[in-house]
Amino acid sequence: MRRLLPLLAGLLLLATACTAAPEPDPKTTADRWRPAPGLTWQWQLSGTLDPAVDVPVYDIDGFDHPASTVADLHRRGRKVICYVSTGAWEKFRPDAGSFPAAVLGRGNGWPGERWLDIRRTDVLGPIMAKRLDMCRDKGFDAVEPDNMDGYRNRTGFPLTAADQLRYNRLIATMAHERGLSVGLKNDLEQIPQLLPDFDFAVNEQCAEYEECDALVPFVTAGKAVFHVEYELTTGQFCPQSGKLGLSSMRKRYELDAWRRPC
Repeated sequence: MRRLLPLLAGLLLLATACTAAPEPDPKTTADRWRPAPGLTWQWQLSGTLDPAVDVPVYDIDGFDHPASTVADLHRRGRKVICYVSTGAWEKFRPDAGSFPAAVLGRGNGWPGERWLDIRRTDVLGPIMAKRLDMCRDKGFDAVEPDNMDGYRNRTGFPLTAADQLRYNRLIATMAHERGLSVGLKNDLEQIPQLLPDFDFAVNEQCAEYEECDALVPFVTAGKAVFHVEYELTTGQFCPQSGKLGLSSMRKRYELDAWRRPC
């Protein structure tokens, strides 16, 4: 009987998958926003939001802003990206208590944040689905899932590149199911595998670390690359950014309203 149990369980899972798979929503695949290269943008995650920056794209914190803020930016002609962390736990979020201790790893360098065990999609999948529901319900056009390269860091878990690919694709699929476009945050090494799954890229400091060429496949595919530098001056990175087709600006680390675009 013990030998039959795995076989029976596998048949049951296969039958469930075949009968429970939802039909794709044509609207989520055909009508979602697809940002093109060259769009200027504002990325503000701290301080009082300045909605008057004359750019077509805003990237703001999904938890910190209500639907009315998104609607106001839409009235001003902006597309709005929902920033959420999908690869790290943040103790200051209202759903922080939903994460069991077993999935919390080492600190990621930011106060109150810890890497997540992205192998545990059984736990993290439902939590991240609720976060993406929040982005959709507030009217955001897209999502920027952060901390999507844990496998390259000391997380406290033996994460592999395959684990990261699986998790990142899960997040992208869930975003698309909700009609949201989705950006690949950093994770440059996996761009060749993940390019078909993501609608744009968000990058920090590729010029400082001489990595911007790795982002060219997004531009070649007609997908925007929203890029910031913190340490370099605009004179040091804007000429190359322009040649590569990146949407670049200089920001402070706290990502307040201040910006210096190319």
